[in-house]
Amino acid sequence: MKMSWSVAVTLMVVMMVVVSTGRANVSYDGRSLMIDGERKMLFSGSIHYPRSTPDMWPSLISKAKEGGIDVIETYVFWNLHEPQLGQYDFSGRRDIVAFIKQIQAQGLYACLRIGPYIEGEWTYGGFPFWLHDVPGVVFRSNNEPFKFYMQNFTTKIVNLMKSEGLYASQGGPIILSQIENEYQNVEKAFGEDGPPYVSWAAEMAVGLQTGVPWCMCKQDDAPDPVINACNGLRCGETFTGPNSPNKPSIWTENWTSFYQVYGQNATLRSAEDMAYHVALFIARKNGTFINYYMYHGGTNFGRTSAEYMITSYYDQAPLDEYGLIRQPKWGHLKELHEAVKLCSETILSVFPSMQSLGEQQEAYVFSKDSGACAAFLVNMDDTKSVVQFQNSSYELPRKSISILPDCKTAAFNTAKVSTQFNTRITIPAIKFDAAEKWEQFEEVIPQFDATTLRSDVLLEHMNTTKDVSDYLWYTFSIQQDSMEQQSTLSVKSLGHVLHAFVNGEHVGSLHGRFRNTAFTLEGAVSLNQGTNNISLLSATVGLPDSGSFLERRALGVDSVIIEDSKEAKNITNLSWGYQVGLLGEKLQIYSLEESKSAYWSSLGSSQPLTWYKSVFDAPKGDDPVALNLGSMGKGEAWVNGQSIGRYWVSFRTLAGIPSQTWYNLPRSFLQPGDNLLVLFEEETGNPLDITIDTISVTKPSLRKLV
Repeated sequence: MKMSWSVAVTLMVVMMVVVSTGRANVSYDGRSLMIDGERKMLFSGSIHYPRSTPDMWPSLISKAKEGGIDVIETYVFWNLHEPQLGQYDFSGRRDIVAFIKQIQAQGLYACLRIGPYIEGEWTYGGFPFWLHDVPGVVFRSNNEPFKFYMQNFTTKIVNLMKSEGLYASQGGPIILSQIENEYQNVEKAFGEDGPPYVSWAAEMAVGLQTGVPWCMCKQDDAPDPVINACNGLRCGETFTGPNSPNKPSIWTENWTSFYQVYGQNATLRSAEDMAYHVALFIARKNGTFINYYMYHGGTNFGRTSAEYMITSYYDQAPLDEYGLIRQPKWGHLKELHEAVKLCSETILSVFPSMQSLGEQQEAYVFSKDSGACAAFLVNMDDTKSVVQFQNSSYELPRKSISILPDCKTAAFNTAKVSTQFNTRITIPAIKFDAAEKWEQFEEVIPQFDATTLRSDVLLEHMNTTKDVSDYLWYTFSIQQDSMEQQSTLSVKSLGHVLHAFVNGEHVGSLHGRFRNTAFTLEGAVSLNQGTNNISLLSATVGLPDSGSFLERRALGVDSVIIEDSKEAKNITNLSWGYQVGLLGEKLQIYSLEESKSAYWSSLGSSQPLTWYKSVFDAPKGDDPVALNLGSMGKGEAWVNGQSIGRYWVSFRTLAGIPSQTWYNLPRSFLQPGDNLLVLFEEETGNPLDITIDTISVTKPSLRKLV
C-alpha cells in the first residue's frame, strides 16, 4: 500500500526528524536543533549578500562571529538571480555560493531562506517581473503556473547548494532552510487556495531532500516536519509556540531596528530592549534559535529597494550600513550571548520551571538531577524591584532579566549596559564646489508625435515598463482654438511620483507616501492657440513588496482632465503616446564608455530632469566612503557605471530633516583616480555642495550602568 504524505511526515516527526546520514546529522526535537545528536543553542544574524559587496563579506562575518553569532542567515533573491526567464546570474554581489563558502571558512553555520517570496523591503518581494506576465498566474496561491515557476527556482537553488556540497549533510554550513515567508499574514485573502498552497510548499521543499530541516515563519500551522517560527519584536511574549511538542522554538526575525521609508524617521531599538526579549524568549518560550534581523542591513544598491524604502537598510543594526560596529548594541548582545552560553548545556537539557517572585516578577529555573542549575530572573515592571530567590536578594532594574548561570551569581542583566559606546562621524574628503568640475546633460522631454508606443487608454505603469526603468512618459497632444489663460490640469496618479510638463515647461510635481501612494496633481496651466503637448513623467520608487495579489497592483497615471472657462475635457481615454525610460538611460550616459560620447555642456542653472557628471580620485585610506547629497532633490547616482541607489533628499520628515543624506559608496566600486560620478536629478539641486565623505566611529567611551 502506498504511504500517504501525512503518515510519512508523522513517522519523520516520531523519529525526531533525523534528516541526514552525511557528514553532519542535522535533526531536531522539542528542545532545539541538533547537530550529530548534540543539542545547540544558536544565535544567528541576518546578513544579505547583495546588500553588501564581496570584499565586505569576510569582515562582516568575522565581526558577527566575534559578537557571539553562530549562524549567518540570508534570503535568496529570485529577481537578482533569474532576471529573465531561464537566464541566471550568480556573479559579483549575486555570488551566493561564495558568500556561503565564506561563512563556512569562518566556522559558522548558515540558514538559507529561499522563499522564494521574501518581502524583505526588496522590490516586488523578490519576484522577477517576468513572473507577472505568465498567463493565469496568481502569486503565492494554489495556482499551477505560479507553483511551477516557484518549484523551478527553489529546485535550482537547492541543486546549486548540493552541487557545491554546502548542506551540512554534505559537510557544508547550511543547517536550516526556509520555504515561503510570513504567509499567514495574507493567507485568508486567498480563501480556499491558501491552505493547499501551504501544504504543497512544505511537501515540495521537503521532497527536495536537502538533508537539513525546513521552517516557515509566521505560519502557525506549518505542516510537519516543517518548523513554525516566530518573527517580530517580542517573540518572548507573542509566539504561540511550536505546533508540535517535537519541534523546537525558533525566532527567525528579531528586529534590531526597523525598515525606514522616505519621509519618516528611523525607528530605533535599544540594546537593552533587544537583550530583554531574547532572554525572555529563551526563558518563557524555550527558545534555542534566535536570529537578529538585521545583524548587518547594508545598502539597497541600484533599483532594488521596495516602494518608498530608503537606500540605506537597517543602518541601526549591530553592524551599520558600512560594516562598522555600532555600540553599545553589538557589545551588549555579545555579553548576552556569552552569559547564555555559560549555561547553555543546562538550558538545553531540561525545560524550566516557573516560580513567582512577585506580581510582575518571575524566575525560570533550569535544574538538572546532577545539581547543575541556571535561572532567569524576570522583572516585567516599569520600576526596579528587589526579589528573593533561593535565600538570596537580587535587585532587578525596570523591565530587565538577570541571568544566573549557576542559580547564584548574576552574570548579566539585560538593562545594565557596561559596554563602551561610540558615535559615527563623517569627514569631507572631496568637494565638488567649482562649476568647472561639473558638466550637465538636459533630459529630453518627449512629445506625442515622437512616440511609437500608442494606446487609446492610460496604460498601467509597471505593466508597461516591465521594471526596466523607474520612468514612464505619458504624452498627449491637444488642440486649442484660442489662448486660454485659466486652464487647470488635473492628473490622478496611483503612485509614486509625477512631473508634469506643458509645451516643454515644467508646471508641477507631486508624490504619494508609503501606504498612501495615490494623489492628484492639480495646477493652472497656460495653453497656446493651436497644438499643445502635454508630457507627464511617472516615476516609481521601488515596486510593492508585500500583501496579497501583488500581480494585480497598479501604479501610474489613472485619469487626466483639462478644464477651462468653457468646459472640462476628460482626456483619459483618448490617444496617448508612451516612452519607457529616459534618453539618458537609453544612452547609458552613466557608464564609463558611453558617458564620453554623450553631449555634455557646462554647468548651468538648476532645472528639473538634469544629468550631472564629474570625476574624482578615491579618498586616501581604508575608511568607508559615502556621497553626501544633502544639497540635491531626488534621483539616482552612479559611480563608474554602478548604481549606488536612489536618493530622495527632498522628501523630509515632519521635523524637516531628510530621511537619508549620505549614500554608501563602496570602495570596491572605486579606482585610484578618474572615478566617474553621474547623477540624474528629477527635481532641482545644487551639485556644488556635494561632497564625498569618509565614515568612521569615535573612540569608545564608557557609559554609566543603568
